[in-house]
Amino acid sequence: MATTETGACPFATVRDSSEERIEASKAVVSDIVDEILAEYDRLRESCPVAYTSHYGGCWLLTRYEDIKAAALDSDTFISSVRAVLPSDPRGLRRPPLNFDAPAHTPYRTALDRTLKPARINRLAVALERHAEALLLPLLRKGQGDVCTEFAAQFAAWVETEWLNLTPDTAPRLAATASAWVDAWRRMDGERTTQFSTQLYDIARAVLTDRRKNPRDPEEDPASSLLLERTKDGEPLEEIHLVGCIRQSLVVGMVAPPLMIGGICNHLSKDQELQQQLREDPGLIPAAIEEFVRLFSPYRGFSRTVSKETVIRGHTIKPGVPITLTYSAANRDPAIFDEPNRFILNRPNIAMQMGFGRGRHRCVGQPLAKL
Repeated sequence: MATTETGACPFATVRDSSEERIEASKAVVSDIVDEILAEYDRLRESCPVAYTSHYGGCWLLTRYEDIKAAALDSDTFISSVRAVLPSDPRGLRRPPLNFDAPAHTPYRTALDRTLKPARINRLAVALERHAEALLLPLLRKGQGDVCTEFAAQFAAWVETEWLNLTPDTAPRLAATASAWVDAWRRMDGERTTQFSTQLYDIARAVLTDRRKNPRDPEEDPASSLLLERTKDGEPLEEIHLVGCIRQSLVVGMVAPPLMIGGICNHLSKDQELQQQLREDPGLIPAAIEEFVRLFSPYRGFSRTVSKETVIRGHTIKPGVPITLTYSAANRDPAIFDEPNRFILNRPNIAMQMGFGRGRHRCVGQPLAKL
């Protein structure tokens, strides 16, 4: 258990080491998941606002209503101090995730412009080809690692098509992003910088090219960003433009392997559901919503408060991170009946928070659902 301050409730710390996950058997992983879910249940019931000394000290929310209220109140719960835990060991801040409005707005507007339904439909054609090509080797040999051999590679192609990168970028992006995530999880600042620099090189090259060869801003994120202006009418700063593209490269690489792995693991155990979706593909969108609720790839994002704030009797002070645990919210029995069970076409599935809420909801949500 984590050490705690007097009067605050403890919560269990989940180990994130890649080596530990690789070495763990399926039975052990299942036990760990059950332990985490049980801890969420305990906290929601007896200590919905918990404190731990881990990560330098932070608060944790586990009830749906508290998490939703905080996510929607971006004036009080700000992202510019701490937006994730553990944070980048170098302390860097990139838009739009680490910016608050109004500084956040032009970056978000630019990215949203390139993810309208018409563009998503066009991307679907190319992405289906990539999916089939990546799955074929696994199907031929009858086995494989769906996370590393398919999902991580496919995510790189999604980024490559969305950002209009050259085809040779996809395999390089997959390898570099994976190494960067592993270094970050280990809090290895040197290797985090090494692989992050490679991602920055990709981002700078894209921005340099778009300055020379601008594209349709509704089809190209970098070109869209170059059109945006600050609230004072000034062009966006170069360092933040590069940072935004660099962040876009990474966030789309982390979640898909986790999400697709969770989906495939579930379907391997639920043959009836698998067959149902094969026979009626029209059910897949509803199934995806329930999978996102159950297997939220980002357990939560963090905020700090802009002013001293009281939540359920606990005083939260500015500067101290408070984590909005979306994975706990999505399993809150006060909101979702039988929260740990897959239920196709839940009547209130639109309330799931796997993509967050408010100004900082997942910008890539349309791509993720596709």
